Amino acid sequence: MTNRQRVLKIGGILALLTLLGAARPAHWQIGPFTRPTGGPVISPDKATLFNDPIRKAPVHWEALHTFNPAAIVRDGKIIVLYRAEDDTGAMQIGLHTSRLGLASSDDGIHFTRLPEPVFYPANDAQKSREWPGGVEDPRLVQSEDGTYVLTYTQWNRVTYSIGIATSKDLQHWTKYGPAFLGAANGKYDALKYKSGGIVTRLAGDRLVAARINGKYWMYWGEGAIHLATSPDLIHWTPVENATGAPIEVLTRRPGHFDSGFPETGPPPVLTSAGIVVLYNGKNDPAHGDPALGANAYAAGEALFDAKDPAHLITRTEAPVLKPEKPYEKTGQYVAGTTFAEGLVRFHDKWFLYYGCADSAVGVVTAP
Repeated sequence: MTNRQRVLKIGGILALLTLLGAARPAHWQIGPFTRPTGGPVISPDKATLFNDPIRKAPVHWEALHTFNPAAIVRDGKIIVLYRAEDDTGAMQIGLHTSRLGLASSDDGIHFTRLPEPVFYPANDAQKSREWPGGVEDPRLVQSEDGTYVLTYTQWNRVTYSIGIATSKDLQHWTKYGPAFLGAANGKYDALKYKSGGIVTRLAGDRLVAARINGKYWMYWGEGAIHLATSPDLIHWTPVENATGAPIEVLTRRPGHFDSGFPETGPPPVLTSAGIVVLYNGKNDPAHGDPALGANAYAAGEALFDAKDPAHLITRTEAPVLKPEKPYEKTGQYVAGTTFAEGLVRFHDKWFLYYGCADSAVGVVTAP
């Protein structure tokens, strides 16, 4: 072997080791994730009907799209609450009515669905905030006493907010209205905001809402990710900076998958290393990651201090989940989306559920 051949061989080995090192997740990360299936685990169903209490007529409530799921472990099964869009309204994003369906699985991959939605706009106190757009993009946690706490987007096609609801069985719900209603003497009552992930801790196979410094914490928002605190998981107050504005704990990065903006993903997990926040990033067309398509959504991870949830320690340079498969690149959102919203640990694995191009539900798993 010549000296030149030796140099080339060593160079190739070093390049391979560098590549492998870059692909290996940091000690604090959840992952790496792999796709265990050949396609979506929940797809639209044009046959199911629901007698809508506002329209007073049957609707094909999950005919067009089923996506952006929450997840929880209950009675030895994974339960997914998924956003379903009916076939009413104009054929544009956000102009159908959304409701939440429930699906259960013994293995996290094959699901049995209820024939009717379990959470939807109705003739109740939240109708003006939820009709006709609906209830969207759920995240789900459990309190210490076993109560399920839902954060979701209330959308009336004019404004939107994070709504709070609770349930004992995931089928019968009590709605409490916007998370920030009345906070800071009404300062945030007219704010448009979405995407709330309540910090959790692992208790067996349950992710239970965690207290830090005596309070519950929620990462929220798109454009930038903010923080809010609560004494009871229902009434929330944004954490403010010295000028009285909501603090920004995670912001966009030029040249990266989150160059457009970051948006809160599934409920974060408090670990021995810190608070692991899985989040979604939108790729900026002009200043983004050239390896991703313009405006594509991919998921990354960030680590925050366990005792100071506002202190960002580090975050991933590259996405941990990005649109690669045809069903993640074709659908209602044509730029491609792997929008992470539901994370559970089940049978010694992590299952991450995500929306595929705003059209179907996918899953990836990790040890």
